[in-house]
Amino acid sequence: MVKNFEELQQFGKDGLEATTKSFDAASKSAQAIATELVDYTKKSFEEGTQAFEKLVGVKSIEKAIELQQDYLKTAYEGFVAEANKIGSLYVDFAKEAYKPFEGYIAKAVPAK
Repeated sequence: MVKNFEELQQFGKDGLEATTKSFDAASKSAQAIATELVDYTKKSFEEGTQAFEKLVGVKSIEKAIELQQDYLKTAYEGFVAEANKIGSLYVDFAKEAYKPFEGYIAKAVPAK
């Protein structure tokens, strides 16, 4: 583990550096997730507005039901795709936030 004061200082410095790198990676990942969510929200709102405008203009119940079914199918598929994308962004977020600590943790815990 730690044998002398200089090693302890270096260990602390390495920990601070790993933490700083991890926060930087976390910040970038959080920004990417937020941007993706904002873009999806805008797109979803626009598609919902367009579907409503089409629905208001129909003359028959059958056409209204058809439009609504098409919109719901499209909205659901878009949601599932976006959820998968956001999920992978969170996985990347965790990997990038942990990466700076890999070597640091190896130093802290001696191999048996």
